[in-house]
Amino acid sequence: MNATHTEPIPNPLQSQAGFAVPAALEAEVNELVTHYPEKRSASLMVLHAIQEQFGWISQEAVEWTAKKLEVQPINVYELVTFYPMFRPKPMGKYQIKVCRTLSCALGGAYELHQHFCGKLGLDAHAHGPQTTKDGKFTVEFVECLASCGTAPVMMCNDAFYEGVSHKKADDIVRDCK
Repeated sequence: MNATHTEPIPNPLQSQAGFAVPAALEAEVNELVTHYPEKRSASLMVLHAIQEQFGWISQEAVEWTAKKLEVQPINVYELVTFYPMFRPKPMGKYQIKVCRTLSCALGGAYELHQHFCGKLGLDAHAHGPQTTKDGKFTVEFVECLASCGTAPVMMCNDAFYEGVSHKKADDIVRDCK
């Protein structure tokens, strides 16, 4: 590989104006890299650290990571676009994740998702995460949240909710400040 020649990413991610890595994050990344036999082996952990800092992975974050790990941007881009835990666009302050696996689907998850979308002005039939125009909420389906006996279940950021009715969903949205 020629580390001095950088190939452009075929389908660029969203840009982040003023992207700058804070000194503390750079120090954290430098420390992470020391735990791996090759710099590129730290790719996933570096991406997690960047997402923790910024909330998502931008085009500039991919380019910075590639340079830091001495790989091509495409090598980082393919990780961001393959793994669903990485966010290629900004997400809402409150991330509502509704479980859609079998027990929750039978317990009303699709109706719950539709309720959230209707309440927040989002398209219940759109694929993938959707964010409200004000950037406050993101609603998405996720796979199993490991509470099949209390369906439907959901998370709002790190808070976990079981047996979520439409009234309880309304309360959750109302309590998001």
